[in-house]
Formats: sequence, structure tokens, C-alpha cells
Amino acid sequence: MPAPTSPADLFRHSLRLLLDKDIPAWVALWAENGVMEFPFAPDGWPRRLEGKEAVAAYMRHYPGHIDLHDFPELRILQTTDPQTVVVEMRGAGRLVQSDAPFDMTYIAVVTVRDGHFTSYRDYWNPLAVQEPGADFTGSSR
Repeated sequence: MPAPTSPADLFRHSLRLLLDKDIPAWVALWAENGVMEFPFAPDGWPRRLEGKEAVAAYMRHYPGHIDLHDFPELRILQTTDPQTVVVEMRGAGRLVQSDAPFDMTYIAVVTVRDGHFTSYRDYWNPLAVQEPGADFTGSSR
């Protein structure tokens, strides 16, 4: 597959990798000094990850807890900065531990430089992680 050429293409590619549960390839899309932020994260969850290694550590156990099946609603909106997009999406799947449905709505502001994520502000619903088996971060919750 040719390398994604735009922030929107890179983001779509990243979703495919998540559905394929290829976390190492997903992490490889990040710049070494990329920052991932979660402004609505509940207590006990990280609010800011600095650097590719921190993002990798955060995502390491994701597929063992959340089995994503689809992103049935996806809108990628261009901003006045050609390297930044705003994404509205819904992720659907199941929680591995309980087999309960997983349905999360997200809004993300994503910036790409030189073909890698440099900034990713993920505005997700903190109520969805109160379900048993949703905590893949290893936090004390």
C-alpha cells in the first residue's frame, strides 16, 4: 500500500490498522515527539501522552480489552491548516472481558507533519469506560 499522502488519508489508514488490531503499525504512524491528549479523560486515566513510546505503552493492551469491528460513522473535516483535520466518528465493537457491546463517539483534532501524527486531541466519552473490562491502560481504576 502506498504511504498516505494527506492527513485524512493517514487517519483513514490508522483506523484500518486499529480494526486489524495491528497496534505496532498504528504506533509507527506517530512522530517520535507526537503528543496525544484526552481532555475529557476521567480520574485515573492519562490526559496527555508525550512521545511515540508513551503512545505505544498506552495502546499496547488495547486489542485484548476492546475488539473494534467498525467505524460506521466517519466524517473528516479539513481546517484552515492543511495539516490539521477534525474527525467525527463512532467506533463499534465489543468489550472482550464481558462480551458487552462497545459503542463510542469521538471527536478528534489531528495534526500531521511529514506523514506522521504530531498532535492528536481525542475528545471521547468518559462514561463509556466505566463498563467492566474497558480499562486497557493498566490504570488503578
